[in-house]
Amino acid sequence: MKTLNIPEGYQRVMPYLIIENAPAFFEFTKNVFDAEEQYKAMRTETLIMHAEVNIGGSCIMFADATEQFNKHTAGMFIYVDDCDKVYKKALDNGAVSIMEPANQSYGRSAGVKDPFENTWWITSA
Repeated sequence: MKTLNIPEGYQRVMPYLIIENAPAFFEFTKNVFDAEEQYKAMRTETLIMHAEVNIGGSCIMFADATEQFNKHTAGMFIYVDDCDKVYKKALDNGAVSIMEPANQSYGRSAGVKDPFENTWWITSA
């Protein structure tokens, strides 16, 4: 089997979101999940052609929706240190609750929909 040469800081599978107001999505991930900007290329002064954020070693790629590239959101599952704290930060940053924090067989978990229509399942192991 051929060995893959995946660049450092990337995984084999990464979400790629096409969203409206991509700059605000970066701010949301930074404020809620402590995301760090990994890369950004602009289409215009205000539209992102391609950007990447890193959250705890995982990369999420995203871009602004255009006529050529229609909006495409996702559902994501994320492990965090404190489900309740991150859930509250998400709500404070414009997300809406799908499921309040509760103990589950796999950990303490909550669900939110961010202002960009992505669903996040926030879980503490």
